[in-house]
Amino acid sequence: MLPIVCIAVLLTLTGCSPAVEIAPAEDSANPACAPMMVALPDALADAPLRDTTSQATAAWGDPSLVILRCGVNPPGPTTDRCVSVNGVDWVIKEGHPTWTLTTFGRTPAAEILLDPNKITSSTVLAELSSAVSKIPQSRKCVGPADTIPVPDK
Repeated sequence: MLPIVCIAVLLTLTGCSPAVEIAPAEDSANPACAPMMVALPDALADAPLRDTTSQATAAWGDPSLVILRCGVNPPGPTTDRCVSVNGVDWVIKEGHPTWTLTTFGRTPAAEILLDPNKITSSTVLAELSSAVSKIPQSRKCVGPADTIPVPDK
C-alpha cells in the first residue's frame, strides 16, 4: 500500500506547474481590480488558469498563452484599432508575435498579452468580457462613423 501512496504523491507533485512570474502593474493595488480578478474564468479556450507571483495578475496555459494585469495606465485618445466585445472596448497593438490588448474607458485598465498564432484574440476577449465588465466603464471607443461633420462655412 505504501508504494501506491508514494506514486500518487509523486504524480501529484510532478503535475504542478510553478507560479508564473509577472511584474505587477503600477496601480495593481487598486481595489477596483478585485471584483474582476475573482470573476476570471478557470480556463480560456482549453488553457487552465495558473498561479502567478503578483497581485492583480493572471495567466492561462502552460506555457502561458495569455497574461493579464490589472492596474495599468488607461489609454488616452488613440488612433490604434479599438474593438468592442460584449460591451468591453479594447485597444489593440499588434506586435510580432505578441499583441497587447488594453481596456479602453475603464479605470484602472486591464492589459492582456497574447500570441494570436497560439490562441485567438476573439476567444480570449469573449471569455474575459464578463469579468472585465466588473470595472465600471466611463468612456467608449469612437470611430469615423461616430464623428459629427463640421460645416465648411
